[in-house]
Amino acid sequence: MKFKDELLEGVLLQRYKRFFADVEYQGQLYTIHVPNTGSLKGVIEKGQRQPCWFSLHGDESKKLKGTLEAVQVPSGVWVGLNTSSPNKIVQESIQSARLKGGGHLPHWSDYQFYKSEYKISKETRLDGVFCMQETDLQDENIPKHFIEIKNTTLLEKVDGKNMAMFPDAVTERGQKHLKELMALIEKGHKAELIFTIQRSDVEAFTTADHIDPVYGRLFREAIQKGLIVTPLIVEITRREVRLTDKVLPVVVG
Repeated sequence: MKFKDELLEGVLLQRYKRFFADVEYQGQLYTIHVPNTGSLKGVIEKGQRQPCWFSLHGDESKKLKGTLEAVQVPSGVWVGLNTSSPNKIVQESIQSARLKGGGHLPHWSDYQFYKSEYKISKETRLDGVFCMQETDLQDENIPKHFIEIKNTTLLEKVDGKNMAMFPDAVTERGQKHLKELMALIEKGHKAELIFTIQRSDVEAFTTADHIDPVYGRLFREAIQKGLIVTPLIVEITRREVRLTDKVLPVVVG
């Protein structure tokens, strides 16, 4: 996914009220939008001046002048934090996989039709569904492949390894999605949980049980029932954000 314009590089001064950030750029102060509801634990360091990439929209009538896209952590790695990016780049990858025979995720090429933002009930919308043809969506008895996408930024060391972890805060919504994916598996469908990891300095993926033990328990239960887990590394530059070919191993605690 290419950005409309090359991102600007400034200095992040602070994040506050969850969605607000003050950024310094060329001697001026801008208040911009933080497109992430998580804690961003280990990414945004309170009280620290951190290099950041962001965009400005040019509409002076708006209080928030732009969008924060990435922050550089002390190790020098850039971490993407926009939670709207994963769905877009996974969609791009799905289209590419179908054209290239599946690429590094061949199970995506088994299907002829994909629909994003698919409602499985009045209350729940999953990020996407694969099937053989569009008319299959009208018959709940025809097996399908459902996907849900989770943005991941948290890194913690475990036994000397850099582990990507999810979630970075208690997520009742994430717990609900795991239950719903298990229910779909029990009905004969396939279900896949894709973790888009917006940093390159990780070696494997696991759940952050110390942050949300309920999520960790449900995650392991879902894997036992057949949940497909695909942690994908995302690369971000000032010009674009894209999925790489790197799929991380999953460590099940």
